[in-house]
Amino acid sequence: MSLELILASSIIFVLVVTIPTLFVLSKKLGPNNGGNKQKNLPYESGITNPIGGCDSRFSVKFYLVAILFVLFDVEIIFMFPWAVNVRELGFFGLAEMFTFMGLLVAGLIYVYRIGALKWQ
Repeated sequence: MSLELILASSIIFVLVVTIPTLFVLSKKLGPNNGGNKQKNLPYESGITNPIGGCDSRFSVKFYLVAILFVLFDVEIIFMFPWAVNVRELGFFGLAEMFTFMGLLVAGLIYVYRIGALKWQ
C-alpha cells in the first residue's frame, strides 16, 4: 500500500470516529433545557397569535427597487475588468464603454420618469 492511501484512510477513520463522538459528548455534557416548555414554544415573548400572517403582501416597489439594485450592481461589476484593461482596449474599448454607460444612464432616466424611485 502506498503512503498516501494509508494517510488518507487514517484521516477518514479519525473523522468518522471523532465527529460523532463530539456530537454525543455535547449532547450528554451540554445544558439540558427540556423541562422548560414555555421556552420551546415558537414565540418566546409570549405572543401566541402574531399580528399578520405569513402570506401578507408587500408593495411592488420593494421588489422593483431590489431588482434595480441588482441590475445596476451587476452592471457596475462589468466596468471593473474594463477599467483594468482600458489601455489595451484603446479607443474602441473607450467608445464601447461610453455606449454602455449611456445605455445605463438612459435606463436610469427611464426608471426615474416612470416614478419607480418615488415612495409616495
